[in-house]
Amino acid sequence: MKERQDNRSIVQFRDRCRRAGLKVTPQRELIYRTLMETEAHPSAEWVYGRVRETMPNISFDTVNRTLLTLSGIGAAFIVEGSGESRRFDGNLASHQHFKCVRCKRILDFHHEPFDNIAVPEEVRKRFELLRTTVYLEGICDRCRAAKEPSENTSSNTTKINPQ
Repeated sequence: MKERQDNRSIVQFRDRCRRAGLKVTPQRELIYRTLMETEAHPSAEWVYGRVRETMPNISFDTVNRTLLTLSGIGAAFIVEGSGESRRFDGNLASHQHFKCVRCKRILDFHHEPFDNIAVPEEVRKRFELLRTTVYLEGICDRCRAAKEPSENTSSNTTKINPQ
């Protein structure tokens, strides 16, 4: 099932590239696949390190520009508000983000009421709205557990399921 979804997302990626007038190059496809294979919301530096394992001659600039291009054609998102290195997300399904302010981990979660945020009419009149996002910050389950050693058992941690 996962392999069929991966193949479907590659077909959709290729289609997005073609509609945007972009060639589907081995570099673009490898960078896209690398982004899709992780739930870590990686930085360009992280993606570059992974991509170089397969394609050692690729430059950081190529990886960074490609990630920005993927965002520009709607094949990935930039996770806004992280306040540090730009982080990328290949999950195009409707979801929100939680960032731990201690360990900097970014997690996906989905809360359906956030999918339909009411945008004030004066904003809709003035701007062309492309998308709305919800971004929460706090302390994750792992960091909370590490701070409370007396309660530090695996049964006390919770997981936010990616969507």
